[in-house]
Amino acid sequence: MEKLRIVFMGTPEFAVGILDTIVQNNYEVVGVITAADKPAGRGQKIKYSAVKEYAREKNLRLLQPANLKDESFLEELRSLNANLQVVVAFRMLPKVVWEMPKWGTFNLHASLLPNYRGAAPINWAIINGETKTGVTTFFIDDKIDTGAMILSAATDINPNENAGQLHDRLMELGSQTVIDTLQLIEKGKVETTIQTDSAEIKTAYKLNKDNCKIDWTKPANEIYNLIRGLSPYPAAWCHIKDKGQEWNVKIYSADVVKETHDFPVGKLLASKKEIKIAVSDGFIQLLALQFPGKSKMEAQQLLNGMSFSDEAKAC
Repeated sequence: MEKLRIVFMGTPEFAVGILDTIVQNNYEVVGVITAADKPAGRGQKIKYSAVKEYAREKNLRLLQPANLKDESFLEELRSLNANLQVVVAFRMLPKVVWEMPKWGTFNLHASLLPNYRGAAPINWAIINGETKTGVTTFFIDDKIDTGAMILSAATDINPNENAGQLHDRLMELGSQTVIDTLQLIEKGKVETTIQTDSAEIKTAYKLNKDNCKIDWTKPANEIYNLIRGLSPYPAAWCHIKDKGQEWNVKIYSADVVKETHDFPVGKLLASKKEIKIAVSDGFIQLLALQFPGKSKMEAQQLLNGMSFSDEAKAC
């Protein structure tokens, strides 16, 4: 079989880990496609994607199309003469792009498909209290994460692991799974499995302000899973009210304290060393949080400069 000539498509840090493994394994990457530069932060400075930073560092041919159907982009893509495309954490591709290479276009997704198709599979696996997840490679088709599966690899989710920690482990697992997939394609030994749909399939919905907000009426374990499933980014949040003020607070780390009590749900109890929120079946002890205009800090550090009254509550 002819030597693989790969075009890689991706944007965030997760994709960089995979691209670097492909490069380190001496595969020929003839082009890298990533998101267009965009202004970010308060200063609206132009921010490069993590994949662009890596491609520039390694002197890889870089394309940043605003429109994937633009004819000038398609001409440039054809001119790279790739026979395979690898996609990791990018955007939906038009058919004219994914069917272009001789050996097709495959995607690495950070879940055990068909579960957790969509934008945030790592987060939702933890939020939903899963004990196992993994990665899957599949050939892209005209829907999102529905194509014929090539390989999958599973891993246990540690009960105290957050999304950032699981992200890093799945990046490693995904890197090896992509290499294994490339080797199968090289040898002409790919066997695919068609995904089967069912009512039980769970979806990895896009994260937004509403589904990242803590509902303190839920059981302690569900709240705990939401907090770790959204840490370190974008972070679970809630309102804290006290002394006539209301703050929009991000919560990065917490513990569950299972204990019977008579406090109303949402009541905030603070000592000199800890902050706890009453829930129906115990307390959520806040370990790391961020008030508006302040840095992320541990609860004890926050309490050095801030006090709460008996009226304080989370909602």
